[in-house]
Amino acid sequence: MAQTQRVAVLGLGGMGRLMATRILHAGLPTTVWNRSPEPARALGEQGAQVADTPPDAVRDADIVVTMVTDADAVLSIATDRGMLAALPDGAIWAQMSTIGVAGTERIAALVAEERPGVVLLDAPVSGSRGPAEQGKLAVFASGPEEVRDRVAPVFDAVGQRTVWLGPVGAGSRMKLVTNLLLAFVNEGIAESLALGRAFGLDRAVVIEALRGNPVVAPWASEKLERIGRDDYSPQYPLRLALKDVRLALADVDDVARLTVAERLAAWWQQVVEQGLGDEDLTVVTRAIER
Repeated sequence: MAQTQRVAVLGLGGMGRLMATRILHAGLPTTVWNRSPEPARALGEQGAQVADTPPDAVRDADIVVTMVTDADAVLSIATDRGMLAALPDGAIWAQMSTIGVAGTERIAALVAEERPGVVLLDAPVSGSRGPAEQGKLAVFASGPEEVRDRVAPVFDAVGQRTVWLGPVGAGSRMKLVTNLLLAFVNEGIAESLALGRAFGLDRAVVIEALRGNPVVAPWASEKLERIGRDDYSPQYPLRLALKDVRLALADVDDVARLTVAERLAAWWQQVVEQGLGDEDLTVVTRAIER
């Protein structure tokens, strides 16, 4: 099965490029497209087919992965650039970008109206660039059960775990739940380090003590290690983390329940306006110290 699935990956940013590399190295025939051609050319040197347009990328594909910034970008590829019309009947479209509940509903309505013969999966991933490079993402998949076996080689290539959550839309909901928790953990790290500084504790000692603490998860421990080196190179850029928090706030009916998330979003917006949005989300630690 894994050798027969022809895959197209559209969107080769920080995450998409790494996911496409994993899919290609899993032995799946892979075609790639990106708005700017350089990342696609680099994958072409590794054996991928490089398409000039989205329709060229997907015309012969069994499974199509989109991995771009937001719902508007997905819709632009699908409609303005002609991807959806070019998809073969029976193809699987695995929409793996984080676009929120409303964005996913827009995509689902579009497919149902214009291409009911295409199978849409809502399957955002959890994890940053490090896990993506290692094929250790978590895939939050939702959609028709009958295509699980067909898409498994792709999900297995990019992730160490696939969780099937129900109908289309459930995956995007779970991704927002996860990312909100991650945002709180990140802010907790930043403010704990700030408290340690206020108490006159050496930052290196605080980081070492926290890294060995059983309440600190592996993700947080790795972030603490990078903060200790003042390494804020983007694994999960702050502007994207803020976008995901705002998606969570926009997609919940009773936003008054999420008062801490609202305050966090307002604070992170200030940090982005300081010009730090393209740094890793841990850069809020540095912003607090200013």
